[in-house]
Amino acid sequence: MQRTVRNVADARPTIYFNVPAGHAALLPHLERDAAAAEASFSRLRLCFFAAAALPQQLWDGIQKLAADHGVRMEMTTSWGLTETAPAATSAHFPITRSDILGVPLPGVQLALVPVGEKTEVRVRGPNVTSGYHRRPDLTEAAFDERGFFRTGDAVTLADPDDPAAGLVFRGRIAEDFKLMSGTFVSVGTLRLAVLSASHGLLTDAVVCGQDGEFVTAMVWLHPEQAGRLDAEGAPELSLREERLLVLREPAQLDTGEITDKGYVNQVAVRDRRSDQLRLLTANPLPRQVVVRS
Repeated sequence: MQRTVRNVADARPTIYFNVPAGHAALLPHLERDAAAAEASFSRLRLCFFAAAALPQQLWDGIQKLAADHGVRMEMTTSWGLTETAPAATSAHFPITRSDILGVPLPGVQLALVPVGEKTEVRVRGPNVTSGYHRRPDLTEAAFDERGFFRTGDAVTLADPDDPAAGLVFRGRIAEDFKLMSGTFVSVGTLRLAVLSASHGLLTDAVVCGQDGEFVTAMVWLHPEQAGRLDAEGAPELSLREERLLVLREPAQLDTGEITDKGYVNQVAVRDRRSDQLRLLTANPLPRQVVVRS
């Protein structure tokens, strides 16, 4: 990261692109190094993120650091998949929330289709793949009867009365689950709430509790802020998480725990770490499980 800090400060970019994990890794260094931050933000006019959802707390931190150095810049994003080459939407207008995905690019059509208790966004257009190489079975399953590509991403309208206000990301449909009470858990929404409420203490979270009595989570501590857990105790994350398990082993790319877009695959982590998952409901609870008081 030190090399990245030096490079960004030397380049003094007008536009800066990164994935949320990259922004999260860079921000603490710039917060500590005023000279590097001054140089990095001196000409910056547009700060872009994509490939995964950006926690609002991280968005706010970037904006605050820019303002502290007298810089007026815009945050923006786009959304898409590898199969959409890759962008399908763009936030080409000022936005103030990190979960806004923007509106369709010219020539792209979106269909909002109810799937269970959520709404899936599907895509049709010249940027969408015609299919998977030598896999007609996957190709057939990927498209609906109107030729829209099934993305598996859930969205809502930012303003139900104004579609031009853009879409709001609501996580992956396949990641969501219900508690034994029948309560529906929106994993993508809750994950972002957990990370934002941790104020940089956590790098990521896997929301758990399917068919259980309450919501739990497996989390990773930020390596540079892990000492805060001992000093401050458990973070006040949300009224919904009853227990947290701190994971030591990072998410593994070669086991499918990290997707090709660079974010944590919630289902894969829960499946691969089933032994650790059971610790969240063990009786008695092990020491590594943090209980909300």
